[in-house]
Amino acid sequence: MSQLLPLLTVLAGLTVTLAVLTLLARHVRRRGTAGAGLRGALAAHDEVWHGTAADSYCELQVQTDRRAPLPDDRWRRRVGR
Repeated sequence: MSQLLPLLTVLAGLTVTLAVLTLLARHVRRRGTAGAGLRGALAAHDEVWHGTAADSYCELQVQTDRRAPLPDDRWRRRVGR
């Protein structure tokens, strides 16, 4: 029995770890928070190791937040003319 105890301890730890990760994955999928967290982690990694990738990421964020320009009235067709 004393030889079996370390094996059972490792298996119990592995089972608990997998159960916690499964519950965490279910929670993240339900709330939809996986995309932003992963994107932020990769942006931090890129900022440290790849400077140009971090600059590109920041530029893409600025472009995403930017509003589309309003259409200009000069280029519309005049129906009554």
